[in-house]
Amino acid sequence: MQKSPDQSWMEHTGSRVRGLLAGAGFAVAYAVASLYGDHFTGPSDVALYWPASGLAFAVVVIGGVRWVWWVPVAFAIQALWSPNTPLFQAMSAASNVLALSAGGWLARRETPLRPGTVGYAVWMMIAGLVAAAVGGGLGGYVLWSNGMAPGGLFGAQVLWALGDFLGIASVAPALMIGAARWQSGHLRGGRPQLIGERTLWNLALLASFLVMAWGMRASTQFALGLTALPLAVMMWSAVSFTPLRTSVSALLTVAVVAALASQAVSGFPQPQSVLETAILIGYLCLLAMLPQGLALSIDEHRWLNRRLERRATTDALSGLPNRAAFELAAQAALEDPGNQPMALAYLDLDNLKLVNDTAGHRAGDAVIVAVAAALASAVEKGDLLAHLGADEFMVLMRNAPPPVARERARDLLHAVEVARGHYRGGEFTATASIGLVPVQPGQTEFAELLSQADAACFAAKETGGDRVRVASLGGNELADPSSGMRWTVRIRDALRHDRFMLYAQSIVPLAAAQDADDGARFELLLRMRDVQGGPPHGPDSFIGAAERFRMAVRIDREVVRKTIAHLEAQPGIADRISLCTMNLSAGALLDEGFVDFVAGYVQDSGFPTSKLCFEITETSAMRDPTRAQRAIDDMRALGMRFALDDFGTGFCSFGHLRSLDVDFIKIDGSFVQDMCSSAMSFEVVSSINRIAHLLRKRTIAEHAESSRVRAALESLGVDYAQGYAIDLPRPLDEYLGALVRNPAMAAAGS
Repeated sequence: MQKSPDQSWMEHTGSRVRGLLAGAGFAVAYAVASLYGDHFTGPSDVALYWPASGLAFAVVVIGGVRWVWWVPVAFAIQALWSPNTPLFQAMSAASNVLALSAGGWLARRETPLRPGTVGYAVWMMIAGLVAAAVGGGLGGYVLWSNGMAPGGLFGAQVLWALGDFLGIASVAPALMIGAARWQSGHLRGGRPQLIGERTLWNLALLASFLVMAWGMRASTQFALGLTALPLAVMMWSAVSFTPLRTSVSALLTVAVVAALASQAVSGFPQPQSVLETAILIGYLCLLAMLPQGLALSIDEHRWLNRRLERRATTDALSGLPNRAAFELAAQAALEDPGNQPMALAYLDLDNLKLVNDTAGHRAGDAVIVAVAAALASAVEKGDLLAHLGADEFMVLMRNAPPPVARERARDLLHAVEVARGHYRGGEFTATASIGLVPVQPGQTEFAELLSQADAACFAAKETGGDRVRVASLGGNELADPSSGMRWTVRIRDALRHDRFMLYAQSIVPLAAAQDADDGARFELLLRMRDVQGGPPHGPDSFIGAAERFRMAVRIDREVVRKTIAHLEAQPGIADRISLCTMNLSAGALLDEGFVDFVAGYVQDSGFPTSKLCFEITETSAMRDPTRAQRAIDDMRALGMRFALDDFGTGFCSFGHLRSLDVDFIKIDGSFVQDMCSSAMSFEVVSSINRIAHLLRKRTIAEHAESSRVRAALESLGVDYAQGYAIDLPRPLDEYLGALVRNPAMAAAGS
């Protein structure tokens, strides 16, 4: 809402009043600090310690050079008690203004150094040296011109500069670090302290001052040596606490030692010459800077270590803990048998790959960031949330019995659904599949729990996504030892030692088919021999694990290689075959190198590519219809044909069917085998057959398990059928050998 002129005027006036009050407060503080510094004089009436310079330098660095114009105001206030002439006061004010302007300008220049680092502190000290040098050069001249420098012009300039720099080195760091803490609301902490360590440190600092004063009074031989006591306490602070504590202790220590030395109390002899004074002030500067430099160095190393630790345990994109950090925290929680029931939720975004492929990875990253924020808002306090990488997240729910865990998992699904990622004016969304495993702490290892959650998530995704699949560690189908990672080892072993086998099952024409070609039609079925013997495993046992762990395309390539090898091993077999179909995984359609692989094999063989057909499921084709169709077009250009497998069970509409360029529609066997006992299944088969024929695509009915089903299919006009009522699967070499001996088997099966 736009502000009224009165509101704007009031805000502007209030801002100016606050600025004037702050400036007046600074001027008063500068004047008080000057009064304090006037008590610490040495030769030539030059103050050994000028804390006002440190105060002003810090204010100028923090607030800007404009604050130097309050220094003359401070000198006007100081004139109320100063015995110096107005001319001397004016000249001193001018020298301070010029010194602060030069040092402040240098300190506020753009620099790549980060505040709080040792490099930045050195830069500030350089700026402080410039301010002290300018102030000393002008201020010493003011003293000399007013007859207040019996030690000479150069001596007055050196002492003035050293007094200013001591004030800057001891006062400015504490003020600047304190201001940074006040502005940011926090300050990087030191190492974890022992109980009562801060109180003990405070007592140690006070005791060091008292012992130092007592020792100096007892003996004047080694007075400055006793300053090692507070120095040791400051070193303790540098190692254990924040730089602010060290800076404040340095300020106090310098103020105490300067007071004792300048007033010649506690055994301190008052410096008599310029050299003695310079040595004393130089030592006090080192006393102030050494512990502060150490504190900043240690703090910087702590900060770098924490940053490296965060980088090692935090996902850079989402800002959530990564897998390594999550596993450590989850394992610790699961090992505590006193904890309440828990549940592990494994989330996998359903369509992030589609976003990446169509809008770019930046859009996908925007979705991940939005989902991460939504999940962070949706989880309960105390739950552990992590981004495992790519499109996977994980949540360990605390105090979550199974009914509560299911409800909270649904809340997570809703949070993902409403999350919106924005990139280049576009809005992108996602859904998620969740595998949920309830668990009682102290009863299972994290690795086993993760395996079950991953398997449940995969099952949720395979059944359409955007849902929760609950698995139990007690023994449902997801906890079977033959699932998950164990199968990946067996699959790799089978690929390495040629344990995959091809079986063939005939596809025969029904009455409606009008093919001039009477060659054999068959589908290749994959089996895997078990190293321990026994019957071979069907694809239902291992193909899920192969898909989940990105091994399905390797199996597809093995099927193509073995198929071509078998066909080439039978001379003249091409004349006996009309159609040889083989299944492709979803990954094959999205694999950039698969088409080139197939092209290389089929072009080098003598088998006609027009007699080869690849079967794809509607679910896999609709994951990325554009890329799927591109792969189909590329292989069609080689002469091959395509069949849409398991039609009727996925989410493909008849509109998608029109746009997908396939030759055959394979009606899902779950409808075919029930069509004689279920009116709905019969109607589904009839509808798919009619629509396919309207689109000029031929139909193949799977799972024709009885003569009644075969007759019903013929009555509906289905083109082809396959199933146990037609032919039993047999090894491919056996099938091809029988085909050579008896070509008539192609028309009616065996």
